[in-house]
Amino acid sequence: MTKRIVIDELQPGMLIEQLDRSWLSTPFFRHKMTITSHQQIAQLKACGVQTLVVRIEAEEVREAPTLEQDLADDSNVPGAEEPVSAPHVVPFEQELAAARRVYQAAKIVIQDAMHDTRLGRAINVDAVRAVVTDMTDSVFRNPDALSSLSRLKRFDEYTFYHSVNTALLAMSVGRSLGFDRSMLHLVGVGTLLHDIGKTKIPLEVLNKPGRFEAHEMEIMKQHVLRGVEVLASTTDLGDSYVQPALEHHERVNGAGYPHRRAQKDISQFGLIAAIVDIYDAMTSDRCYHKGEPPHQALQVLYRLSLEGHLDPTLVQRFIQVVGVYPVGSVVELNTGETGIVKQVNHEAPLAPVVLLVKSAGNTLLSNPHEEDLSQQTKTPPRNVTTVLAPHQAGLDPTVYLDKRAA
Repeated sequence: MTKRIVIDELQPGMLIEQLDRSWLSTPFFRHKMTITSHQQIAQLKACGVQTLVVRIEAEEVREAPTLEQDLADDSNVPGAEEPVSAPHVVPFEQELAAARRVYQAAKIVIQDAMHDTRLGRAINVDAVRAVVTDMTDSVFRNPDALSSLSRLKRFDEYTFYHSVNTALLAMSVGRSLGFDRSMLHLVGVGTLLHDIGKTKIPLEVLNKPGRFEAHEMEIMKQHVLRGVEVLASTTDLGDSYVQPALEHHERVNGAGYPHRRAQKDISQFGLIAAIVDIYDAMTSDRCYHKGEPPHQALQVLYRLSLEGHLDPTLVQRFIQVVGVYPVGSVVELNTGETGIVKQVNHEAPLAPVVLLVKSAGNTLLSNPHEEDLSQQTKTPPRNVTTVLAPHQAGLDPTVYLDKRAA
């Protein structure tokens, strides 16, 4: 039995069946959810929800966990076990400079590797291993600094930036899952090289300024097995290193390629690679489409997991890693101000650190300033109400964040 109530009647334990607005205008991404805290009720109020339909039976079984509950309760996500001798964690700002250096080094390494492969030369595996070791060190010192740089993208060098971004995002997921250094290195090397097979695809197909025809798509799909062939024939990397290259287009429901493997036959590295590959591709400008805002890409990933394409537990873990509002997201606050997300707060996913760049009157601020939405004393507190497309707000987040870092 269902009943329509006003938001002030909502209490923890109630199962929401329907809102008076789209779920996509809230941080929850679901068509129904069980309320577990007063904070969730406050978040719905902040999104403008006034009335809603709830199920009032005494016992209720949820068909699937909501994204917001997974962010608040990790009980259904594989636990992360800290190493016995956990490394010293340094502040985000302190690690960011080192993360930038290793990011650029990784971009050069994968660029050289692809150039060598295209010319039929062997990959410099020592260079790949060395830069991934540096990436591993950075992720252990601060798990957020390197992953925040996944916003860096260059249209004319998409393949190189995409390779680095998938590697650093996969490593950040691995770190949150409790991977030790050797496992983190495995997933880092494998995802950095996951698209090496694209060097064997004709340039007129690879660089086509538009969507592929059916026969062109079949040629493009060959990059998976061509990549595995390159790694097997020109390197001494074992099977675990090759799994991201082989499996990043496989899907848990068996609808992927090249082998249409089901979830039980896909490695954890492959499951992670599929998620980060889709996310970075969606948020990048390509020949045939403008990149999606990160928040919107996360919604798509979540839907894909519910539809059986991606591992839902790992998608939830990924969203925990990058944040509901990933670094670089342009957000509008309840005050009317516009900000750019500078850092995520894992303890308060809906309250990131933002760089305020526009006033409530939509005027650019001459001196943008930071506001940690999780550490406010003024009332009413600022909170995020809307995620904007950068072009909609007339802002380039990278320019602001890089200028701030400099």
